[in-house]
Amino acid sequence: MRAPLRSPPGPRAEGHHQVLFVFAACVPFAIALLVLLVEFTPLHVLYTGPLLVATPALAAVTMGPTGTLAAAGTAVGVSVATATYNQAWGTQQVYTNFLALFLVSVASFLTSRTARTRRENELNQVRRIATAAQEVLLRPVPDRLGPVRAASTYLAAETGAQIGGDLYDVVQTQYGVRMIVGDVRGKGLPAVRAAAIVLRAFREAVHYEEDLVEVIDRCVAALRRDAVAAGATGGDDALLLEGFVTALVAQIPDGPHVEVINRGHPPPLLLHDGTVRSLMPTAPLPPLGLEEFISGPPAQPDRYPFVPGDRLLLYTDGVIEARDGKGTFFDLAEAMAAMRDHSRAAFLEGLHQALLRHTRSRLADDVAVVLVDRCEDADGDGDRDGDGDGDGDGDHGAATGPA
Repeated sequence: MRAPLRSPPGPRAEGHHQVLFVFAACVPFAIALLVLLVEFTPLHVLYTGPLLVATPALAAVTMGPTGTLAAAGTAVGVSVATATYNQAWGTQQVYTNFLALFLVSVASFLTSRTARTRRENELNQVRRIATAAQEVLLRPVPDRLGPVRAASTYLAAETGAQIGGDLYDVVQTQYGVRMIVGDVRGKGLPAVRAAAIVLRAFREAVHYEEDLVEVIDRCVAALRRDAVAAGATGGDDALLLEGFVTALVAQIPDGPHVEVINRGHPPPLLLHDGTVRSLMPTAPLPPLGLEEFISGPPAQPDRYPFVPGDRLLLYTDGVIEARDGKGTFFDLAEAMAAMRDHSRAAFLEGLHQALLRHTRSRLADDVAVVLVDRCEDADGDGDRDGDGDGDGDGDHGAATGPA
């Protein structure tokens, strides 16, 4: 049985972490308030100096340099107020408390600043590694591939993120131009691992397997092998619902059509004569990893007209599931029709901006998009990159980055 692709902690776990963080940040100021209550009531006989000295040290753990200074300033203010109220100025105890508070505040501030610098350096290193991994996993889509010209973009939902569970690739083979767009259930490193496995299997199979069904089967087999190697119990073909990959594989041969196998993925959109059409599968199939739900003989690819001048858009569900403040989904077909005359680079940039406007710059999921234009002939004439020379120089490779 295939090991599940585990998802990261859900919203409830993240909410608990946020509550704990807020609670920890409030502790230093709660101590200062407690000192005030003690000193301004008959309980002032208790010795509260060590409590105030501890506030900047506690703030340095969770609040950073600015929070540490705020906690230290609060402690000093409380110390001055209580010393004045209790008429304790001139006593050795007050000056000892102030000296200890000063020393602890300076040490806490320096420690907090050093820790933040170290965390920033580590984060920058992680980002550099993520960028290098992205270049291997989601390599740039070639601008020109036989009878088509292509472009792609990847938008990370989280600022600073580079890669996730979305995947895509476009490869020119002896059987035609072959493409894949997919989305792994879940996020984090398990999703990245599954995406890498599917892409590796796809990139190898497209050059040797004539049948698109066999290409898909090779991807499924690669996922199953990895699950068994990772310690899945047994070798049963039944796969758990906890882990699967939606995928769409398409092939553009020399003829005026496109062949598509859709495994539980959002259907591609086809722009023809200014009208956008959704290429729905004739026989819906489950995602990769849920083969036990397939009955009957293997489904054959669906064939749709794809003539010169047409535009094909493959995407992940992060696009169509993007919502505005009222919960309204993003209308991708309408956006595609509105930008029907845009070059590929202008279309992808326009789509990016439209998504940010719709979601107020708060994408809930990563977005992967592949845009393919069918040219007038195999030499790429009739390109609509907007520069008028038909050479496709208006846009190259893949545009990627955080949303």
